[in-house]
Amino acid sequence: MLWIATLGAALLLAIERVIYVLIWRHPAGFMRLCSQRRIFGMDDPVAALYRIFLVFKCIQIGVFVAWWSLFDGRFPPLPSAPMPWLLVGTGLFLAGQVLNFGVFWRLGKVGVFYGNRLGHQVPWVTGFPFSVVPHPQYVGTMISIWGIFLIMRYPHPDWIVVPLLQTLYLLIAMRLER
Repeated sequence: MLWIATLGAALLLAIERVIYVLIWRHPAGFMRLCSQRRIFGMDDPVAALYRIFLVFKCIQIGVFVAWWSLFDGRFPPLPSAPMPWLLVGTGLFLAGQVLNFGVFWRLGKVGVFYGNRLGHQVPWVTGFPFSVVPHPQYVGTMISIWGIFLIMRYPHPDWIVVPLLQTLYLLIAMRLER
């Protein structure tokens, strides 16, 4: 059962990373698709990418909840982490969200959704959170995922699978989106 769930999660979660890397590496093609209104009927590439992001967040949350429910045996799934792991997970989740919100605050919607690749001028930012870690949005996402899985599935043996998978995908994306 773990292998089937892992394969399903891996395939569903990979779609997001593949699409983002393709858009990053081939922005002209994405802009061409948008100019033809082939993505959500939109001609603005940043707005289209934002909508794609929302779809991917729904998929990601769906995978997480399905994982927790499958291995918890109930819906809605409930946190399983004992103290102090519940506090550690909560701290990690909140730290990751601070990084993510910091990126959105500094770059705005246009900057976060590849505006610099999609024909917009986006100023280079060196302040927080970019002064703390490289790729703060990806690091924040990783930390948040580790935290939420600590909260929801630790100490069960499956707790580490999805965070490791997501970390691998995000590390690959960081490398490919240089």
